[in-house]
Amino acid sequence: MPEFIRNPGASATRFRVVVATTVLLSFISFWRAAAIVLNDLGSSAFYAVGIAEEAFGKTAPWFILAVMLFAYAVRMVYIESCVMFTRGGVYRVVKEAMGGTLGKLAVSALIFDYILTGPISAVTAGQYLIGLLNDALAHFQVGHALPRDFGAMVVALLVTVYFWRKNVIGLHESSDKALRIMYVVTALVVLELVWCGITLVLRGGHLPPWPTVSNLHFEPKALGWLHGSGLAQVGVIAAMIAFGHSVLAMSGEETLAQVNREIEHPKLPNLKRAAMIVWVYSTVFTAGTAFLAVGLIPDAQRSRYIDNMIGGLAMNVVGPHAVRLVFQAFVVLVGTLVLSGAVNTAIIGSNGVLNRLSEDGVLTDWFRRPHKRYGTTYRMMDMVVLLQLFTILASRGHIYVLGEAYAFGVIWSFTMMTVSVLVLRFKNPSPREWRVPLNLPFRGREIPLGLILIGGGLLATALVNVLTKKVATLSGLTFTIVLFAVFSVSERITARRRAASAGMEQFNVSMDEQLSCERVRCRPGAILVAVRDADTLEQLYHVLARTDTEERDVVVMTTRLMRGADFSEQLPDQHIFSEYEQKLFSSVVSLAEKMGKPVSLVVVPGIDPEDAIMLTAQRLQSSRVVAGRSQVVSAQEKALIIGRAWERLPHPRPRLTLEVINPKGETASFLLGPHGVSLRPEDQEMLHRLWLELTSDPALRGLHHEQLISVALRRMAAGWRGADRESIRAELRRLAGGARR
Repeated sequence: MPEFIRNPGASATRFRVVVATTVLLSFISFWRAAAIVLNDLGSSAFYAVGIAEEAFGKTAPWFILAVMLFAYAVRMVYIESCVMFTRGGVYRVVKEAMGGTLGKLAVSALIFDYILTGPISAVTAGQYLIGLLNDALAHFQVGHALPRDFGAMVVALLVTVYFWRKNVIGLHESSDKALRIMYVVTALVVLELVWCGITLVLRGGHLPPWPTVSNLHFEPKALGWLHGSGLAQVGVIAAMIAFGHSVLAMSGEETLAQVNREIEHPKLPNLKRAAMIVWVYSTVFTAGTAFLAVGLIPDAQRSRYIDNMIGGLAMNVVGPHAVRLVFQAFVVLVGTLVLSGAVNTAIIGSNGVLNRLSEDGVLTDWFRRPHKRYGTTYRMMDMVVLLQLFTILASRGHIYVLGEAYAFGVIWSFTMMTVSVLVLRFKNPSPREWRVPLNLPFRGREIPLGLILIGGGLLATALVNVLTKKVATLSGLTFTIVLFAVFSVSERITARRRAASAGMEQFNVSMDEQLSCERVRCRPGAILVAVRDADTLEQLYHVLARTDTEERDVVVMTTRLMRGADFSEQLPDQHIFSEYEQKLFSSVVSLAEKMGKPVSLVVVPGIDPEDAIMLTAQRLQSSRVVAGRSQVVSAQEKALIIGRAWERLPHPRPRLTLEVINPKGETASFLLGPHGVSLRPEDQEMLHRLWLELTSDPALRGLHHEQLISVALRRMAAGWRGADRESIRAELRRLAGGARR
């Protein structure tokens, strides 16, 4: 059996260690975050324009533009929510503002949104691909065509399964994929704008009809229960109906909130950069596509390209037919990539929401158990993807049906988020790092006019959509109620078991007798931070705040204090990672996520915590050890205790810097091991005068200052071991007492 850390001086000492790697503790840049969101929001350019035009005619681009401009206002709401809650999103914010019941209701609608995001994007990708193949078959005069809807359904199934696998492997790889997709999409956007611009100059074009009541031609299916009522002829109501049918162009906000926890330090500036990138990019792409489609695609061909607007643009620019067909192939390639990427973001977003539900005890721990190899919550992904596959099969490849249903979750999740942030302004008026603008002072209080206007616009649109979208309302309400019931029952079942551990992370726990950089997955020279109390992590906060984790790793360790001859005889393997350590590392993970920086987590069993810290630093080749200051022991005394543990290390002992940080962030630094010393000015003067006096003797002219110190130390050592011990002790006590003062 392995021994534990009682005598680090024994070179054969071996000990078992628990290395815990939490789920999704990897961080991404704001570019990657924007790419993930754009794979959701940018994908709407490929289908939102056609759905809106199919609903109410060629005035659609004006309403698409209005939606894209309004989207930034909604995005500001999400930024404020992310400032309040690192793990934000609709569920967390609604729960904090209006309680758990409404929180579960809101998240039920949100999950419906995510389950529809993947299918509508994947089916649209299939429509573009099958449309290209059919155009190619017609170009080469092949007398057969592929079934568009069935082929789109098959493509959607394959794409969904592909991204399910990528997300099981892990977020970072999926974010790499999203970023590469956006590189290609950018090339498409530039090519589309330039080529269509040249076409407009050479051939001319026209703007969409102005958005007046006479130009809004609503299909009966677009009016829902309002059909035949005459309300669609009322200006404001007609505009709200058209706006509601265009709201599909505004999505991806919840994805931004969920990816927020993965954004690297500094979090808020990077979050705002990601939001601005998303807004500018999506507005240019989506609204630009809408206007160009009306200006360049002839009316006779519009029905043919209603589900494939960008493909229709490619076939109606200037140039030879073969070249335009190649352009359409590029459009389809990019469309397939970006729309498939929306499947990826839907899986990421739904997984994040369900993780939050599991942390709060709404879902059982079984769902949140990490994958043994990849560390991801694969069971939640399995559940979401199965529902997406069912939705694709049920839709039979019809985009309009999926779009109508998708709109339900989009608008209601936005509405509940905004209302909740508004409620929190009054419920918790404490200062925030950032707020939605337009806040008016009134009689000592503040009226959040900006939030009120945004929330009012969203609520009005949501209510109009309830009346005009039969499929969306019926399917959305049914799914929301069923999912709400499932969440409520699950929460009741797990409430007692989860009472003591709600909100704690789930970890992959591995045990090994060897502690090394490879085992812990850190580079030599890492900073080792010792923690013991989940409520006092100031030392970790200050380390993360001033450390570039791309240059130097941070390892957080805690010591499992043991009694008895052997740890494994005291505690079975299934309990080797205790509830206390799970709570402690959950707090560590929460802090690390808040600051957007990764850490490695280690539990070391031992008899003496200082010995465990020093031996861990030696095995991991750490450059610095950081500890928190005790309430009863001074920084100097703490350093002395740890310094003695350093002396007990087996040779070769490393040179280390020890930092003891108090709750105010004040740091006391100490060098462990042999190191240069700083002499007081009066001691330096005494040394120099003594050297001058001694070197006046011709026999001692080659004497150096350090040789005087060497002789003095040897004489002091001899006196300490001889008759002068007590007098030396008294003088040293006097000096030590003065240093403390």
